[in-house]
Amino acid sequence: MDVREMFLDQHAAVHSVAVGGNKMSAAERAFTGLTEAQMRVRPREDLNSLAWLMWHIARAEDIIVNTVLSGRAQVFDDTWMKRLGIGRRDFGIGMTSPEVTDLTRQIDLGALREYRDAVGLRTRDVVKSFKAEDWEGQVAAEAVERAAADGAFGVRREMLAKAFPSRPRAAVLSGIALFHSAGHMGEAATVRTAGGFGTGV
Repeated sequence: MDVREMFLDQHAAVHSVAVGGNKMSAAERAFTGLTEAQMRVRPREDLNSLAWLMWHIARAEDIIVNTVLSGRAQVFDDTWMKRLGIGRRDFGIGMTSPEVTDLTRQIDLGALREYRDAVGLRTRDVVKSFKAEDWEGQVAAEAVERAAADGAFGVRREMLAKAFPSRPRAAVLSGIALFHSAGHMGEAATVRTAGGFGTGV
């Protein structure tokens, strides 16, 4: 198994079956078999909703894989913003609790699921086209600035514009598209348990 195959195998584990073909993925356990009301529950003020978590990990993957690492347009655009029913271009870092609640109430869940799948499929297309040199090198400051200028980092623009440049490309790819998603799916299990609707296992 080469690095590309390993990445795609792990990526399938954090996306829906429609993206990676893994019926037992963490995403399937975290986000399926739920009502709309359950997707929007915040069991405690210190916990996010499942809807917010899905939006956050999808936006982070879209921004970093496409704008920062690939130098291409995100999946997200004005059409997706309208379909999702939200008015934000960032990925939610630094949001206040009331803002999390507002997004949770507003977002169209059917569109959200379609958006996250579209992001996952795009990531797989990007990685399948990688040449050996695309795994190497560091994140370019200009790419991060492009994302920042497009509103991708919200209130944490200054911090993130400094955090990503010069990091190894492969580490940022796996950090955002794999580990970041997996970490928040652990959070999703906590939300499901605290909400009283099971862990999804």
